[in-house]
Amino acid sequence: MASEWEKLESFHRWTLENGDKRTDPWLLVYSPMPVICIFLFYLGVIWIGPRLMKNREPVDLKVVLIVYNFAMVLLSVYMFHEFLMSSWLANYSYLCQPVDYSTNPLAMRMASVCWWFFFSKVIELSDTIFFILRKKNNQLTFLHVYHHGTMIFNWWAGVKYLAGGQSFFIGLLNTFVHIVMYSYYGLAALGPHMQKYLWWKRYLTSLQLLQFVLLTIHTTYNLYADCDFPDAMNIVVCTYLLSLIVLFSNFYYQSYVTRKSKKS
Repeated sequence: MASEWEKLESFHRWTLENGDKRTDPWLLVYSPMPVICIFLFYLGVIWIGPRLMKNREPVDLKVVLIVYNFAMVLLSVYMFHEFLMSSWLANYSYLCQPVDYSTNPLAMRMASVCWWFFFSKVIELSDTIFFILRKKNNQLTFLHVYHHGTMIFNWWAGVKYLAGGQSFFIGLLNTFVHIVMYSYYGLAALGPHMQKYLWWKRYLTSLQLLQFVLLTIHTTYNLYADCDFPDAMNIVVCTYLLSLIVLFSNFYYQSYVTRKSKKS
């Protein structure tokens, strides 16, 4: 037992000591413990939240949702701009791009937007809390919880060890998709009168799926290319993306194909 504990302590020391020294001082980055605590709190909210709300009326969050969703649109626009301009000005390759661990302004600019992208995933856990407060428990699907809960770990690791490099492409595509996604949610939050303008939800899901397919192709290419970027990270990312393709494809099928056939 002592030996196992020593191995765990040794691994913890390794995670602390082998990170990107530029990002280590930044909020939530140095140790995995804050993110683990956030994740456990998140699971606790999912477990106890619906029970606390069971005999209560749904909370009216219209104003909160309008402000939140359009604030997320603005944050996504900012991050998309920073990913695009930092990569463009630094002449990033879209096929193979090692991490620049220097402290030159463009390298730090890329590392900074990677941190904001990670932190945005922490903020997005609020989506789940809003579902619970509004008693939209049917939205608390495995896909929703899995995607939100795992992204904070994926991008904590990204900022801790690989703040930049080819992972910028993930942030670039995902922030673009989130501009569209949070715009949809923001418009939906304005009220039922907006529904006639929101016929394009199906295409939003298609856009999300296309994003995962493009990222999988990009990551798979780098597994076989002679690129100075850790293969272990590429394997993790590729496996994760494949799981999202499966889950989102199932969501698309259940939401649009099966439902349409039932109506007809």
